[in-house]
Amino acid sequence: VDTWDYIVVVNAEKIHVTGSKPKGKLYHHYSGYQSGLKTINFADLRARAPERIVETAVRGMLPKGPLGRAMFRKLKVYSGPAQQPKNLEI
Repeated sequence: VDTWDYIVVVNAEKIHVTGSKPKGKLYHHYSGYQSGLKTINFADLRARAPERIVETAVRGMLPKGPLGRAMFRKLKVYSGPAQQPKNLEI
């Protein structure tokens, strides 16, 4: 694996799900304080931080350990259209 290999995801706010998932699918995170478990549904998270939906899905599919964390660091997610990447000719 080359040290310059990145995965770029653009237009994350255009994610769609079927059925009752916009209101029924829940995302949890912990603030670090006692009883600090925060819960948000898919529709609200898409409005607030759509890139976090893709990041959470990808992180769950990667290996748990140092290699998975290194792979996740090479993921770049943008909610709208990003700058136009250019291919590097070697």
